[in-house]
Amino acid sequence: MEQIEHPSALMQPQWVDVIRGHAAEAEQLGKLHPAQLQLIYDQQWFNLLAPTVYGGLQTSLPKLVKTEEALSWADGSLGWVITLCCGAGWFGGFLEPDIARQIYSDPKACFAGSGAATGTATITGEGYIINGSWKYASGVHHATHITVNCNIMNGNEAVLNEDGTPLILPFVLDRKNVKLLSGWKYIGMIATGSDAYEVSGLYVDKSRYFKIDAADAVIDAPLYRYPFLQLAEATLAANLSGMAVHFTDLCVPAFKNKATNIRRVKEANIAVMDKALLDATTRLNQARAIFFEAVEASWNEPENTEILKTVSYTSRILAKTARECVDELYPYCGLMAASPDTEINRVWRDLHTASQHALLTFID
Repeated sequence: MEQIEHPSALMQPQWVDVIRGHAAEAEQLGKLHPAQLQLIYDQQWFNLLAPTVYGGLQTSLPKLVKTEEALSWADGSLGWVITLCCGAGWFGGFLEPDIARQIYSDPKACFAGSGAATGTATITGEGYIINGSWKYASGVHHATHITVNCNIMNGNEAVLNEDGTPLILPFVLDRKNVKLLSGWKYIGMIATGSDAYEVSGLYVDKSRYFKIDAADAVIDAPLYRYPFLQLAEATLAANLSGMAVHFTDLCVPAFKNKATNIRRVKEANIAVMDKALLDATTRLNQARAIFFEAVEASWNEPENTEILKTVSYTSRILAKTARECVDELYPYCGLMAASPDTEINRVWRDLHTASQHALLTFID
């Protein structure tokens, strides 16, 4: 098993200062702070998965998950926005090249979207008329382009696949053609601005749809042949891992504050707290190491279905371990951890909100 390093090893101190220094303000804004965004643009973090031919970084999956873990360690909401937006940017490997070049000509190009098929695209001449509404698009306030999943319609009839299931295709739309709706009212991930959006009667050319399948990749590279399911599971799990490591870091001063300022905390109580932190940190790091090994193995053998199943499994185990370790430590942190104005509470709220993602709920 590889020696696991702390996420901070991938982050320059000045980056962390910008990210955390504006995290509380970002939460008040309900979206990332301009200073955080400028750092993202400077480092091209929205383009981590965009094809190099369009100016993207086309990052390998093993490097990606460690980078996203580090970003979520710096701040959960920022890490989540980058993960979801650069994840949507992965679609650049499947887009019609002329469309992709138009999109990536903007140095601040950013994708956002929802995987829910809650829209329709009705065949009209050489294109489609799109209607629908979608929920929970993280980073949508910073997006230049938005993706939508649509049921394909021919008149009033649904177009079917060969197996009789509805044909669902994703489309990429310009942000100017999409109406944002207020919809994110949850206790955590507030700075992700994961609001809803709708489209009404929008005509788009057929070049705006794409298919997410290795056989339909326009860019011939391992990144775009890697299965989307495991890519999504692994990147989301890495976010929860980063948040959990951030929480365990903050437990050190929280425990010290409790031991120093509360008279009823005995030496034996302090020993219990310290052991709990050591055990949780060890358990979390073990889960991280196993997860990273599985991701590395799958990157080397992306067609090995058993290894891909291991990525799915270890992603869920890491998410579960992150939640459990944080919850084991939370009672020892005192009222500081229950105050919405504190960093440790924001991390707790972000993790418990992000961990509700359906991809990581059940361990099969």
